[in-house]
Amino acid sequence: MNAWYKCADEAQLEEGLAAAAAAVLSGELVVLPTDTLYGLGADAFSPAAVARLVAVKAQPRPAPPAVLVGSVKAASALVEDLGPYGQQLIDEFWPGGLTIVCRAARTLSWDLGDTRGTVSVRMPEHPVAIALLRETGPMAVSTANTAGRPPATNASAALAQLGNEVSVYLDGGQLPEGKPSTVVDLTGDIPRLLRQGAISIGRLREIAGVQAATG
Repeated sequence: MNAWYKCADEAQLEEGLAAAAAAVLSGELVVLPTDTLYGLGADAFSPAAVARLVAVKAQPRPAPPAVLVGSVKAASALVEDLGPYGQQLIDEFWPGGLTIVCRAARTLSWDLGDTRGTVSVRMPEHPVAIALLRETGPMAVSTANTAGRPPATNASAALAQLGNEVSVYLDGGQLPEGKPSTVVDLTGDIPRLLRQGAISIGRLREIAGVQAATG
């Protein structure tokens, strides 16, 4: 059985954030709105919770989930370094629709899957997501959908796909954008665009000379 909270209602929002934070910290899954798409989230530091998230997504070749953070400081604790352009990109596009791929801090004790020593990090520009992340700490988050179906842009679409696998649904209404975040790899000397999304490569080039990935 799951719980549903309408975030437009102040009382439900407060109750929903408390319920969602408790669920995440207990190793359960939640659905939350972000500035791009609805996310399916779990405690990034709980291998069992992350494994359940991946299993619920039912992707034949699952990619490691991104990690959402509630502050730049929280992101800094997760990465070894930002490379020569990372801080510029963060200053310009965070919070917002940019995911950066960095070398993960070697002191971290977690299991996000086959990350090859990297971590994909984003600070979303959505008040509900930020409020939850500041309660839970970093969360492993993937799009709220199952394999072969479109990512959810509202909580009802997420419920239709994920059902009772999710403990708490935070209903933030219909999201206007419907695009995933743009993903940039910062592990090399030159930033590489891995996925076009909410932020155009033209804007990225203005800040950091981002190149499109090849191969």
